[in-house]
Amino acid sequence: MNDKSKVFLIVLATIILLVAANTFYVVSQTEQAIVLQFGEPVREVKEPGLKMKTPFIQNVILYDKRLLNLDPPAQEVVLNDKKRLDVDSFTRYQIVDPLKFYQTVRTEEQARSKLEEIVNSSLRKILGRITLQELLSQQRNLIMKDISSAVKVDAAQIGVSVADVRIRRADLPIEVLQAINARMKSEREREAKEFRGQGQQISQQIRAQAEKERTIIVADAEKKAQIIRGNGDKEAIEIWNKAAGVDPKFYAYYRSLEAYRKSMSNGDTSMVLAPNSEFFEYFGKTMKSGN
Repeated sequence: MNDKSKVFLIVLATIILLVAANTFYVVSQTEQAIVLQFGEPVREVKEPGLKMKTPFIQNVILYDKRLLNLDPPAQEVVLNDKKRLDVDSFTRYQIVDPLKFYQTVRTEEQARSKLEEIVNSSLRKILGRITLQELLSQQRNLIMKDISSAVKVDAAQIGVSVADVRIRRADLPIEVLQAINARMKSEREREAKEFRGQGQQISQQIRAQAEKERTIIVADAEKKAQIIRGNGDKEAIEIWNKAAGVDPKFYAYYRSLEAYRKSMSNGDTSMVLAPNSEFFEYFGKTMKSGN
């Protein structure tokens, strides 16, 4: 075999390989395909295996047919009661109509962007009709069903079937949380001041009542003491009167002795009296009798 024959065989083999490479393609079990001819879709291929197409005229686009996840960033949603929430959601979807998918969004990246818009729009629309209390109540499951239904309808327009839409987390924005914490702190401080004020008021009432009761008790005791002293003085006077009536001289003598004792009980006492004073009437007699 001469050189020209070898070159011819090499060129022929190369052409055959190029034709075969552009004729056969493989669709795996996790994929589905769209066959395009001059940029226009001509057929869908959903069954896996080795497939054929017209070489150099037709080309193939493969799409994943598994269940895919969409995890967009959290977005701020305003509820019907003007409460703002940062809603973090996730979506599970599947490409079920590759022809419509190609005609509307072309690539999976563009599909994720479009689906993210659909999910965010449905979240804002549905959550914008409810209040925070409703979202936290037993109506939550019904609300999620409404969101999923709305997303499914819009997603079907791009050849996508949405299996589920879930809210992973719904938090108040940071500035709202800070405002709530500040408001709660102010409220607790106000309640503490009220409790302290009430405690002081009750304390003053207790002290006033105790002072009132003490005053009443002391007054009653003084009253009883005065009554007892008065009765004692009365009895003492009656006794002295009786004693004076029995022996007036002895009574006068006894009273003089009492006067002497009281006046001379203090050693520093000095008195200037005449010797024949009435005060020393019994004192002199006593001294004489003592002598």
